[in-house]
Order: sequence, then structure tokens, then C-alpha cells
Amino acid sequence: MYEGKIIKFYREKYKLTQEQLGKNICSVTHISKIECGQTKYAPEIINLLSKRLGIDMELEVANFMNIKQRLLHWHDVIIMQLFEEMNQINYEFEMEELIQISEYHDMYQLLRAKYFLTYNKCTEAFKIIKKIQKKEDKLAPYEQNLLKHILGIYYLAKQEYGKVIQTLKSIDHKVYKNPEFYYHLAVAYHTIKAPVLAYYYAEKSHLFFKQINNYLRVIDAEMLMIIQVQGDTLDEEIINRFKNLIRSCELCNAPDRKAKVLHNLAYEYYRGKNFKEASKYYKESMLLKDPECSSYLLSLEGYIRSSFEGNSSNLEELIHDAEVGLFTAKKNNYTLYVHLFKLLLYLLKSKEKEYYHYLNNRALPMFIKSGFTFLTERSKKELFNYYSKMNLNEQAMEIAQLIVNT
Repeated sequence: MYEGKIIKFYREKYKLTQEQLGKNICSVTHISKIECGQTKYAPEIINLLSKRLGIDMELEVANFMNIKQRLLHWHDVIIMQLFEEMNQINYEFEMEELIQISEYHDMYQLLRAKYFLTYNKCTEAFKIIKKIQKKEDKLAPYEQNLLKHILGIYYLAKQEYGKVIQTLKSIDHKVYKNPEFYYHLAVAYHTIKAPVLAYYYAEKSHLFFKQINNYLRVIDAEMLMIIQVQGDTLDEEIINRFKNLIRSCELCNAPDRKAKVLHNLAYEYYRGKNFKEASKYYKESMLLKDPECSSYLLSLEGYIRSSFEGNSSNLEELIHDAEVGLFTAKKNNYTLYVHLFKLLLYLLKSKEKEYYHYLNNRALPMFIKSGFTFLTERSKKELFNYYSKMNLNEQAMEIAQLIVNT
């Protein structure tokens, strides 16, 4: 069944005509029918053709038949974020020539896109997505839904949260039995400040990750669930749950996840106005991160803000830290953090008028456009309080209208 496809592939690879391949073995017509799967053939003929092509047909057929299972295993490894094995399988498929003639070639391309997104290589992933979208109607149902999942992950990386939700909610879970997509849906709902739906989908993904004994992703889902139940005051139960997660990260030897949990614990203390503990945990989170990455800058911004509000650090040191953060943000084209550190510098230097002018005219429009709900809400409240304090009633009313209408 597969021998003909394999013979044709290697014949074309080595630029042989059917006549050259079949010389002294069989006719051109017979070669053509073998390649098209239109005739029966003696094992001796296949052996002679394989020998001429320099291939082990039994091994080639075994590899070819195993492609689907290897792809499904690769998908499992990507879901579990087992990076070393994930990279090894990617390399093996890059060396696997027969993938080009496999009926699972589209699935392979889709998983390559998901693999790239795991490393935040959005450009490479989107090139594949665009090609596959052109023949979406011809994909198998599973692959159509896999495409939707990967597109949702891509939109998540591009911070287009409305598109994430629209795309992921169109997945047919009866065909695509991979509840991992609930986690990505939960992240999108969390970002647009829809805690009930975020918790609902995070819990569904949490159950799935537990079922497959994927403890690293269990940590991810549980952290997302904890964040959704934060109240208006400091909650010791939530603090303890975060600290238990930190211990889980240590047991799993997962410093990247520990850094995220530390950051969220710091924010919980910040919300509860315990600025000393907030500064401490933001600092611990920073120590586990690459100073050039955006997540480091997020924790640095939290550290500076909590230290400033808690009067727990030298002002000149905080200004220096903010200037370093601004330099890093500009160097790496992190637009969000350019705005955040410029605002911090105005705040630290007591330039109140410049702070609110920049917040209203530069930062807030960007927060709204990019869908940063938390920053948008915080900024509107800051501006409303400032305009009210300064008796700028017209501006205060404009901001009040924005608050009411969102």
C-alpha cells in the first residue's frame, strides 16, 4: 500500500526516470502502476527497486506508518511543556523526509506552528497558519479544530483577547479532545477581567492537567484560579495557597513558574497595602528572571511602585532602577513598559502635572487599544481623582463617562 508512494518519493528525490529505475527489473508501465497503487507486485520486484534506490523498504514503511502516532506523541509533549523531548522530536521530524508525502503533513505543519508559539516565535508560526488557512475547508475535522486552537494561542500572544475567545469557543470539543485549550480561554477571560468565566475554564483545564499527571501545568491552572478569587482585602487563605504553590514549584524544580507565583503573591500583598512584603516578593521574582525579558520589567515596575508607596527604599535608587527599566524597554521595543517606566519616573520625581498629562494623552490610549483592562481601569480612577482634586470638572466628567461606559 505504501511502497509505491515511497518508491516514487525516492525516485524523484534522486532524479531518476521510471525507465531508469525499472531497467532490467520491470517495465515503465509497471513502475507507474506500482507508484500509483494500481497493481499487485511481487516482493522480489520491490526488493530490487529498493536496492537500486538504496533504501530499506521495511524500515521506510514502518516509519511511514508510525508518523501519526509520533505526531500525537509530539503534541502530548508540547502540551506537557517537556522542552528537551519536544526539541528532540522536532529535530527528528525535520530529518524525516517521508513527512512530505504523508496524509498527516498538515497536522505536522500545525504542530510546528504550536511548537514555535511555545517559544513565542509568532512570525514563524503565523507563516504556517496563513498557508494552512488557505486550505482549511479540505482539512480533516480534527485538524480544523487544531488550527482553531493554534490560532487562539497566536491571538493570545498578540494580545487580541476578543479574537482568542471567539476562536477558541468555536472549537468542537467532541472532535478535538484536548481540554488544554480551556486554559488559554481562561487566560483570555482573566485578561479582560471576567473572573467567573476565567475561573470556570481554568478549573476545567486544571482537571485535565491532573488527569494526565502534568503537575507543571496544574500549577499554571491553579495559579490562575487563585487570582480569580482575590477580594478587596488581604486574604490569608489566598496568601497560603500562593505559598503552597511556591513549594510545589520547588518540588518540581520549576524556577520559571516559581517566578510567576512570587510575582502574583507580591501583587496580593500590594493590593492589601502590605508594601514591605510586596517589595520583598517582587524582588525574589526578579532574581529568577532574565533582566532583558518583559516579565522581569513587570516585576521591576511592581517592586519600584510598592517600594515607593511603602517608603522602604532610597528614592535615588528607585529612580535609577526606573531609568534602567526604561532603557531596557526602549532597547527591546516593549511599548507597554516604556509607558509604565516613564510614568514611574514622573511619579518618583514628583512631577505631578507631567504624570497626569502623559497618563491621559499617551499611556491610557495605548492601554485601551491593547486591551490592558487592569491598567485602563487603574488609570481612569487615577485621572478622575486628580481632576476632581484640581477642580477640573469638565475633564473629570469625561473620565467619569469613560468609566460608566466600559
